[in-house]
Amino acid sequence: MTLQHNNRIRHIRNERLETIKKDYRGNKTIKGRFANGEEVYYPASIDVLRWQLSKNPQRLEKKRDNFVPPVHKGFEFVESEKDMVVWLGHATFFIRLGGVSFLTDPVLYDVPLLPRRAGLPCPPEHLRNIDFLLLSHGHRDHLDKKSIKTVFEHNPQLKALAPLRAGDILRGINPHLPYQEAGWYQKYDLVPGEIEVYFMPASHWYRRGLLDMNKMLWGSFVIKTPTLCLYFAGDSAMGQHFEEIEDLLGPMDVCLMPVGAYKPAFLMAKSHMNPHEAVKAYNLLRGGTFIPMHYGTFDLSDEPPGEPVRLLQQIAAGGMLQGLKIPAIGEPVLLQELP
Repeated sequence: MTLQHNNRIRHIRNERLETIKKDYRGNKTIKGRFANGEEVYYPASIDVLRWQLSKNPQRLEKKRDNFVPPVHKGFEFVESEKDMVVWLGHATFFIRLGGVSFLTDPVLYDVPLLPRRAGLPCPPEHLRNIDFLLLSHGHRDHLDKKSIKTVFEHNPQLKALAPLRAGDILRGINPHLPYQEAGWYQKYDLVPGEIEVYFMPASHWYRRGLLDMNKMLWGSFVIKTPTLCLYFAGDSAMGQHFEEIEDLLGPMDVCLMPVGAYKPAFLMAKSHMNPHEAVKAYNLLRGGTFIPMHYGTFDLSDEPPGEPVRLLQQIAAGGMLQGLKIPAIGEPVLLQELP
């Protein structure tokens, strides 16, 4: 890692990896804490308290909304050789491109204090033939230790592609799990063949314990083949990075976009996108197919569970979202069949 000093400001990247943004020195840290671009973001405790003490204006609507994402049972997709995307709930996807399989942000069980509302298509132990974990950040609803232990146990060939300073967590999960850390705009060098994987920006933050605020980086991923670009957004607020990602890596044929956990806006707007913002980001990416995520699986916020899907359908009907596809959990989206 390269550390460039300016009093308490440092710029960090993995010097062994290619950086695709010209003259980018690395991710900025202030007093050891990563920044969103130039400034460190801390969720304000007063906003959390305000949320806990305020009444949800959609409380009754949320209580009456019984939406749960449908689940297609089966695990044939893990044996298939076809290029595909399979949503497994929340931000977890099984992705196969060019014979290489990826699993994003694996959360296959209940999260502490957050039971899963939607099931899996198969037991976690049946998720095999996975080559790489893509870990966007360290929040517990995206990086789950039990899930990673299970996946690695049944996929001994597994390697993790992770953000800067993820190593301590990953070594604590299993010291034998190979991993590579990257900063924003960096290309991992572990992926074989003609497939390229890039770690790209997101507007978010990190915390798992009392004293580790923003000690680990967050981001998004682009998987690029000679014929297709796939974007996995992780968690992100709206920001200028979407336009920059498109400028550096070209139009995104498939966009896996977060659309939930956006109310109340005073608390969530700097962490997550609402459906309208996600569509705006997708259009900045010049996206092809839009596949939503980060909704329906866990109860994280004030909006009714079915609201994100209803809003996306309304936006699509209005002509602002051309490539919407809303698969069930476990339903393969075959990439060769996409327009």
